[in-house]
Amino acid sequence: MPVSPTHSAPDPGFGIYFHWPFCRKKCPYCDFNSHVRDSVDQKVWTQALLSELSYFAQKTSKRTVTSIFFGGGTPSLMNPDTVAALIEGVAAHFPVAENIEISLEANPTSAEALSFSGYQDAGVNRLSMGIQSLHDDALKFLGREHSVKEALETIELARGIFPNISFDLIYALPEQSLDGWAADLSTALTLAGDHLSLYQLTIEPNTGFAGALKRKEFDLLKDDQAEAMFDLTQQVCGEAGLPAYEISNHARKGFECRHNLTYWRYGHYLGIGPGAHGRVDILGSRHAFEQIKRPERWLERVQVQGHGTELSYPLENANDLAEELLLMGLRLTEGVWFENFENTVGQSFFDCVSEARVQRLAQAGFLASDAFHIWATEKGRFVLNSVLAELIS
Repeated sequence: MPVSPTHSAPDPGFGIYFHWPFCRKKCPYCDFNSHVRDSVDQKVWTQALLSELSYFAQKTSKRTVTSIFFGGGTPSLMNPDTVAALIEGVAAHFPVAENIEISLEANPTSAEALSFSGYQDAGVNRLSMGIQSLHDDALKFLGREHSVKEALETIELARGIFPNISFDLIYALPEQSLDGWAADLSTALTLAGDHLSLYQLTIEPNTGFAGALKRKEFDLLKDDQAEAMFDLTQQVCGEAGLPAYEISNHARKGFECRHNLTYWRYGHYLGIGPGAHGRVDILGSRHAFEQIKRPERWLERVQVQGHGTELSYPLENANDLAEELLLMGLRLTEGVWFENFENTVGQSFFDCVSEARVQRLAQAGFLASDAFHIWATEKGRFVLNSVLAELIS
């Protein structure tokens, strides 16, 4: 059962996300809004991102920013000057927390690592690296550009520059064994520091892997093999002092990614850049925003009207709010706090969710609760989509 030092729900915080949509190449597993371009005018893009930030700053309440996150795409293709300008832009429009977390995603290539000191000078204090595997053959399968040697050198470099680092690995790869994954976990834990993101391979529609699987170029592991790897991950990381705080994320206490916690706790956040999403209050009403995905179309729209919003709509229906909050919050080990639920939705939890369904899922071992919050068990988190479908159908 999740343990909290108090019975008060945590403050979800307020985050700002900048999307840099460009990559050197498209990885076959990736369904993010990422695009390969021969060249990018960073001055033009910096100004466009600042314009969209300014547009939203004028529409939203002046909450204190607790986190900034540079995602993509490949943000480590950004010039340090671009990152510095965007961080300064946030501070020009919003109050900023003294202990703000500023994260940047990076590829572990030697070329991109040359910018690490510049990012630190700009204000970045948390680096998240896409290592993905500790085997060169698996990196080739995953379409990555770096080698294991390069990854290890980049991790070592990053540890000497940033106070907080994390890296990603993908497991349940074709033909991967449980013993092999156990060995990789053991190595990763000696390198990781205080945070690890460990993702099970999933095949998303319209990706390179979706086509390759359809052509029978590889076979996925069986469900029981993948589940055994998930169970092993929870056990090994927990014993090493990095328990899961979310389905795929493990951290020592106090090193959880605060920006992602804002998403999962259904806090407020701005999404700036092509394809970015946001959830913010406008005149006391929660609104959802989605920005134009195609980089060139987004840029054209920003240059004409100051922002590239494609969709904007209020989130006023209690059932819609409840569904979104549960979709995010039950990913967390701490689950959903009843206090946060009522403050956000405007109704108590059991006014929106069938108590009988909760009891059925609890009796089956998928959910648990106390007087303050409800959470998915380890068994429930492994099949969370099915749990959610039953809970909110």
